[in-house]
Amino acid sequence: MAFGDMTDSEAIDAFCDWLHMAQGRSLRTLEVYRLALTRLGEFMRPRSIREADGSELEAFTGLWLHKKGVVAQSRKPYVSAVRVFFGWAKMKGLLPADRNPAAEIAHPKTGRNIPRAMSLASAERLMWAPDLGTFVGIRDAAMMALLMGCGLRVGGLCALNEGDLQTVVVGREARMVVRVIEKGAKERLVPVPREADALLRVYLAHEDLALIDRNTTNRRGKPDKVLFVNTKHPVLDEHEHIGEARRLHRRGVWGVIQRHGERVGIPPEELHPHAMRHLFGTELTEEDVSLATTQELMGHADPKSTKIYITLSMRKKMRSVDQAAPLAKMRTPISEFLKRVPR
Repeated sequence: MAFGDMTDSEAIDAFCDWLHMAQGRSLRTLEVYRLALTRLGEFMRPRSIREADGSELEAFTGLWLHKKGVVAQSRKPYVSAVRVFFGWAKMKGLLPADRNPAAEIAHPKTGRNIPRAMSLASAERLMWAPDLGTFVGIRDAAMMALLMGCGLRVGGLCALNEGDLQTVVVGREARMVVRVIEKGAKERLVPVPREADALLRVYLAHEDLALIDRNTTNRRGKPDKVLFVNTKHPVLDEHEHIGEARRLHRRGVWGVIQRHGERVGIPPEELHPHAMRHLFGTELTEEDVSLATTQELMGHADPKSTKIYITLSMRKKMRSVDQAAPLAKMRTPISEFLKRVPR
């Protein structure tokens, strides 16, 4: 079929195929972009989305989505989807060579939101929550240890295969590193803390895991094994619940964190995988790990994303204020009182 003969639905399918195959975008990005373009079709109906002009695209990404209850921060992926789609449509000849109505569409301006990181106290309680006498408890502990100990995104965690765990020798010690593939199919190697290393080795050696068929193939088509498995499937029969069907997905990871976290009284706003990633970034900054190293470990394309952890590193800033602020350098009535208060 010629590109020019495509319906909107067929064009969106072809666009998503190109995003995935040629650009290496994640399935999650495909879902978000497909939703955005489907809603653009709703806005343009009965006309084709390819007939939209710049003013219509501005109205869609602005006032129309606002009236639908989509806040400014959440409208950013819609703008990205529209801009990338129309750039692709022009490249494929679906638009005249001199026309790209999305070229001037700007992302909505939003204030910088300070993310909520899981506290160290909450993280400690969470790590004690799983029952390490059970296979599921060991799996949950190993999974959470990787999230908070390596700063992984939930998508990167779910995509892991056993072959992504590698051993390197540092000095004379054998240490584990994890090969992570996240946004835009970008790879990075992240050292695994000793605690997470130990939990992973116990999980991989567990007799219950040995009974599970988790055979799959990696990105290069070579045999591999799914790393984190689910223990039941809502639809599949037992004989079908094998291989890739055993992979634990993001909803399952969220469920694990929320189930354990609610049981030990962790605040709901901290009970999500990204709060654990923010804890990782914050603690690196608290310990004066360089911005460049933190950026590399977290897989940030833009150093601005990494700098947010300077805002979150309260212990470091508190020490600076206690030592360097004017009140720390003078004798006052309260300073004399504080000298007598036990710490």
